[in-house]
Amino acid sequence: MEELHWTRRSFLKNTVAGTALLALGINSDSAYAKDDLVKLTILHTNDVHSRIDPFPMDGSKYQGRGGVAPRAALINKIRSEEKNVLLFDAGDIFQGTPYFNLYGGELELKMMSMMGYDAGIMGNHDFDNGVEGFYKQLPHANFPILNANYDLSDTLLHDKTRPYKIFKKDGLKIGVFGLGIELEGLVNKVQYGNTRYLDPIAKALKIEAELKNEHRCDLIICLSHLGFDYRDNKVSDKVIARNTNHIDLIIGGHTHTFLEEPFVVKNLNSKETLINQVGFAGINLGRIDFIFQKNRGKKVSYLANVQAVNNNFEI
Repeated sequence: MEELHWTRRSFLKNTVAGTALLALGINSDSAYAKDDLVKLTILHTNDVHSRIDPFPMDGSKYQGRGGVAPRAALINKIRSEEKNVLLFDAGDIFQGTPYFNLYGGELELKMMSMMGYDAGIMGNHDFDNGVEGFYKQLPHANFPILNANYDLSDTLLHDKTRPYKIFKKDGLKIGVFGLGIELEGLVNKVQYGNTRYLDPIAKALKIEAELKNEHRCDLIICLSHLGFDYRDNKVSDKVIARNTNHIDLIIGGHTHTFLEEPFVVKNLNSKETLINQVGFAGINLGRIDFIFQKNRGKKVSYLANVQAVNNNFEI
């Protein structure tokens, strides 16, 4: 199956409104009137790993980058400028700084709740304090944890996660579901307990069909902690994209991959699935703006960029 690397140049050449859509406006030559369009902004993070504070100013590669306060400022700025915004995280919320060792994930989930995350998923490191440790911190999250391929029915997390959630924005229906990586061999058995890993491709096919055909979603997003790509046959975001029909966007995690722009894969229907991942530690905030034709839910175009999170923002 053909894989295409999306570039800003090809976007400008092929977009409906050309350069005007770079600013997500519509010019007089567009096939669509401005009043007929609706814009949806997707923001996302992955593998934040308890990075509450920015990296210290010690001369290291990422000094001054990341941290909750500057990320919150950037998110608030975007929300003040855009009408329809959704914010997601693709897992590994926990582990990486002493904040996790001291508070067990409480601070991370409280901060995400304060920033207004709409949904998140569990990564392998979110099991580091066991199923019991994650369960203990869930009351601090005012957003859902999504996962379609972990059977948690024989654990404390039974009924504490959901396979997907549908969001409604300005007449659009956005279906979002989660996929987690296989825990065996990656996480100690005592930590994930009776959690059962289910085939992510089979689950993705089932969930996307339900979201598309039963719920008539205009956009389908997969939050994935499978990893961007592997040299062997391990299931990755690329594999999911090639073997499904209706996923518009995969927001990835686990491999700490820095993508400057989404990677584009042709799905089983020869349509484009975007894959995006923005590194780790909250260094970057991913952003993809989709344009839809109002009342029809027809996706017209998109523009993607990565916005650096640094400590220069005023709160």
